[in-house]
Amino acid sequence: MIDMVKLILFALIAFFAALGADWARDPAYMVHAVLIMVLAAGAFIWQLRQIPVEDAPAAPSVSAQAYGMRDYMDGPVRYGVIATAFWGVVGFLVGTFIALQLAFPVLNIDWAQPYANFGRLRPLHTSAVIFAFGGNALIASSFYIVQRTCAARLWGGNTAWFVFWGYQLFIVLAATGYLLGATQSKEYAEPEWYIDIWLTIVWLAYLAVFFGTIMNRRERHIYVANWFFLAFIITVAMLHVVNNLAIPVSIWGSKSVQVFAGVQDAMTQWWYGHNAVGFFLTAGFLGMMYYFVPKQAGRPVYSYKLSIIHFWALIFLYIWAGPHHLHYTALPDWAATLGMVFSIILWMPSWGGMINGLMTLEGAWDKIRTDPIIRMFVASLAFYGMSTFEGPMMSIRAVNSLSHYTDWTIGHVHSGALGWNGLITFGALYFLTPRLWGRAQMHSLSAINLHFWLATVGIVLYAASMWVSGIMEGLMWREVDANGFLVNSFADTVEAKFLMYVVRGLGGVLYLAGGAVMVWNMWMTIRAPQARPVTVALPAE
Repeated sequence: MIDMVKLILFALIAFFAALGADWARDPAYMVHAVLIMVLAAGAFIWQLRQIPVEDAPAAPSVSAQAYGMRDYMDGPVRYGVIATAFWGVVGFLVGTFIALQLAFPVLNIDWAQPYANFGRLRPLHTSAVIFAFGGNALIASSFYIVQRTCAARLWGGNTAWFVFWGYQLFIVLAATGYLLGATQSKEYAEPEWYIDIWLTIVWLAYLAVFFGTIMNRRERHIYVANWFFLAFIITVAMLHVVNNLAIPVSIWGSKSVQVFAGVQDAMTQWWYGHNAVGFFLTAGFLGMMYYFVPKQAGRPVYSYKLSIIHFWALIFLYIWAGPHHLHYTALPDWAATLGMVFSIILWMPSWGGMINGLMTLEGAWDKIRTDPIIRMFVASLAFYGMSTFEGPMMSIRAVNSLSHYTDWTIGHVHSGALGWNGLITFGALYFLTPRLWGRAQMHSLSAINLHFWLATVGIVLYAASMWVSGIMEGLMWREVDANGFLVNSFADTVEAKFLMYVVRGLGGVLYLAGGAVMVWNMWMTIRAPQARPVTVALPAE
């Protein structure tokens, strides 16, 4: 009966997708409809082949044969690790290319217009790094961590597989939409309405799997990492739904009209945008930090009391910080000031997390010298501390008047994204790969060390060049002559920034090279002979 329902569902999806492709009002909608039609037709054929022939003996489940139902469900985690590495390299490649486009405009090549111009590749890069690279890292690591800290298999059977593949479909739809010109033009929230609906469905399934696993836990205590993951999942769902409220112009087209407008839309957008940073790129990755750093260091979390304090402070304060993006706009001063005040206060709980992570290494500081994975974790926490000091400082109205709309903001964002999010994800991938595929360790520790230095030097070149460029840019915009007229034109600032743009591109090349080294190392590790059983039986370690 269930098989028949699935067949009917796939057939209906393929049928309506075919109608959508035929009646589409824009290229992006047509391409997406064709893609969904092909996927639904493929799923129909696959499901049809799965229906057992009458009187034929049913083949026993491979997982039941090999591992048994009490083992962890690590299949989606393995796929998630591979997807994280793949999308990471894609995101770094696109980011390096658009950085070089700004330095050398000739790279906006004529034959690839308009699909490969900066305006379309920039949101592709942003979403690839944040949602494809970072999102897959969060989903994979949270599925791995919640099972081991709860001593329970992932809840929901194959729902975890739906989350993984559904999220990959979201990534592909969003990326192709950007290239074809389908975008809401909202920072971090560019996908159009039907992609947003699909992401909501996938995200609710993610929440169900994670929360269901916690409810089925065999450990009485809920480990601190799971607090951060759960806060990240719930808050991102709320942010996504509210910020993307829109009315489609046509059911057969990608374009939509936002429910909010003007300053209300700006306020909603930066309530979403800053908390995408606060909960997606901070709370979720703190969940990773609270598991992987103690495990790799072989030390307990430094202070559980500090973890409680900084968790609740972070969760309460971050949600208010968005208006600091709207200084000197139509937003009332009281609202922007409120965002500024909460941003400044955020410095304290942010550094509470950094201190808790670094002090976890108490008694094991020598591992920084001998263990390149620990070195990555420590460097990521250092960049986290630096970024969470710089961010509140830049939210101050007087500082923001200089930094806003300049490359300083770009430098700040990337010191956090490349340094904090990137390095801790790399460390997590190096931690997970040998354990998930049953290897004693990574294929090459020297390659991990090389990756660390390539990434670190790349981050420093990128961030430092943008700091110099941004402050110079802001000062040039302010310079006036004796009569009060602006001294520099916009073209003058662009010319002055050229060298810094070249340095930024070089930093991107080094960071991309580090990612390529990581992919090679992971590939060689996975190909190596198995050293121990792949799965770990319950209860948790």
